[in-house]
Amino acid sequence: MARIVVVDDEVTLVQTVTELLRSQGHEVFPYSNGNEALEALEEHGPELVITDLSLERSRTQGLDIIKKARILNPPAEVIVVTAFGSVWTAVEAMKQGAYDYLEKPFKLDDLKACAQRALSYSRAVAENHFLRKQLKERYQLSQIIGTSSLMQEVFRIVERVADTESTVLILGESGTGKELVARALHFNSRRQFGPFVPLNCAALPENLLESELFGHKRGAFTGALTDKKGLFQEAEGGTIFLDEIGSMPAALQSRLLRVLQDREVRRVGDNTAFYVNVRVLAATNEALEERIKDGSFREDLYYRLNVIPIQLPPLRDRREDIPLLVASFLREKVDPKSGARLQITREAMDALAAYGWPGNVRELQNAVERASVMCDGTRIGLQDLPPRVTSVVGTATGDTSTAGVLGGTAEDYPLPVSLPVAGGAQAGGSSRSMEPLKDFIRGQEMNYLNRVLTFTGGNKEKAAELLGISLATLYRKLSDGIGD
Repeated sequence: MARIVVVDDEVTLVQTVTELLRSQGHEVFPYSNGNEALEALEEHGPELVITDLSLERSRTQGLDIIKKARILNPPAEVIVVTAFGSVWTAVEAMKQGAYDYLEKPFKLDDLKACAQRALSYSRAVAENHFLRKQLKERYQLSQIIGTSSLMQEVFRIVERVADTESTVLILGESGTGKELVARALHFNSRRQFGPFVPLNCAALPENLLESELFGHKRGAFTGALTDKKGLFQEAEGGTIFLDEIGSMPAALQSRLLRVLQDREVRRVGDNTAFYVNVRVLAATNEALEERIKDGSFREDLYYRLNVIPIQLPPLRDRREDIPLLVASFLREKVDPKSGARLQITREAMDALAAYGWPGNVRELQNAVERASVMCDGTRIGLQDLPPRVTSVVGTATGDTSTAGVLGGTAEDYPLPVSLPVAGGAQAGGSSRSMEPLKDFIRGQEMNYLNRVLTFTGGNKEKAAELLGISLATLYRKLSDGIGD
């Protein structure tokens, strides 16, 4: 149950209230001296304080106790007790943060009901605070993984624009983490305590999408039996995230443009417009410039949305981040038999680093999830990866040794136990001789490209097809001699 502090000059009243609350299973700390109660508040850490406002036997008064109770961590709710005819003092107490007040004499049933309401409210606030803290931690920038230069540029922009009111257009292929970035923008902004409302514009037909976004008035259409708030109103004080914005029908694009211009929403079938205080984030995996050319997307809406663009790179363009991503996905994975954390062999990591990943980070996460289920023991090998990843590797190399094993947690990176080091030094030598992870990944990819070219007899078109990349990309990689 709850910890409750009771404070009143009247000893009989304190005893009666204490017995009542203890009979309900609460842990109660009774005080008839305000000074003693004030000093003990922090020690007890109560969820609820019940105090008289006028404590004639001590220097401390009820307002002092309210102030102290409200700055505790977490703060306690306060019910104040005041004499009949002193309601103005109760009003002052409410201004100081008291939850409610009771006039003397009061019924014990009234006190019991008031205490239950205060405790329910306290727990709801605490749970909401906890959940929001979890969400904020989950969507901190540190939770978005990437050390590549492309991702560092993304982080830089997100940090600059998160706590602004600017509209942001997030661009990137499917699976690159557009919603994750949108949530990071919200939970790192001053709107973090407001709602985050996501909507996939491609998931609903036009008539339902209009009702979802803007709401409708009762009787606006068949089936509209009650008034309904739209998502713009639901997101009041927070952020609305419009995913796949390129799929929005032309008629709704006009309505959205009006909202962005005037910050007003008109429900379907309603003549009254509502002002909305909402930040708009949008995302697309389409080239909106092409949609503008073919007339399926409004140019004026594009410029309203594209105030600050954030381009998320595909995974194939930031391969140096793959080991870090794999380590993150394996962080909580353990062998069900031994309880040991899963690890991944060097060859399996090579294959993951070389594969094209058309489905980007989402596809990589699914592949690691599959491998963690399929592996026998604590090591994920080539045989545990999806066939699409291993089809080229197994044929081209014929090598399935497990001599080098990369650790399965983020803490094991960027220096896994068998990572080759510069200058021919052995693992365990000076850390200054270690090769940077980025250079290692680049070298590994070049080695793999050369192995595939050997397998295809130098046929670059066939090699590009097997690698899942364009011929132009293959030529660029070979000419640059790097694995970016």
